[in-house]
Order: sequence, then structure tokens, then C-alpha cells
Amino acid sequence: MKLEPNKLKGANNFYKDVGPYIGLGLQLAAIVTVMVFVGIWLDGQFDTKPVLTVVCAFFGVFAGMYTFIKSVLKAGNDKK
Repeated sequence: MKLEPNKLKGANNFYKDVGPYIGLGLQLAAIVTVMVFVGIWLDGQFDTKPVLTVVCAFFGVFAGMYTFIKSVLKAGNDKK
């Protein structure tokens, strides 16, 4: 089986275009998860059972979305 150079060039361009976006979903999920665990830990320390978990979860969502949007905009500007 012989690989055609044009197909390889197309695959390289595809991965070069998609590469910056591959880890963004995982990064968003990781930020939210870490913030939820921080909230659970803080609730255990201050005995405020659901309050700090919810606050940290919302903060994690907003921080994750901010990072996600910032990364997408930066990657989009880098392509120009």
C-alpha cells in the first residue's frame, strides 16, 4: 500500500487546523471538576455543606468558559 503525498499533506493541514481545539473540552471539564472538589473541601472545613460547593461550581463554569472562549479567539486570530 503506497501513501499518496497529497493525502498526507491534507491530513497534516487538517491536524494543524484542528490541533489548538482538541484539548479545550478536556480543559473546560477539568477546571469545573477541580473547582467542585475545592468547594466540597471548603464546605468540609467551614461546615457550610452545599453553599461553597455551588459557589465554586459556578465560578468554575465561568472560569472554564472564559478560558475556553479566550483560547478559541486566540487560535482564530493566529490563523489570520
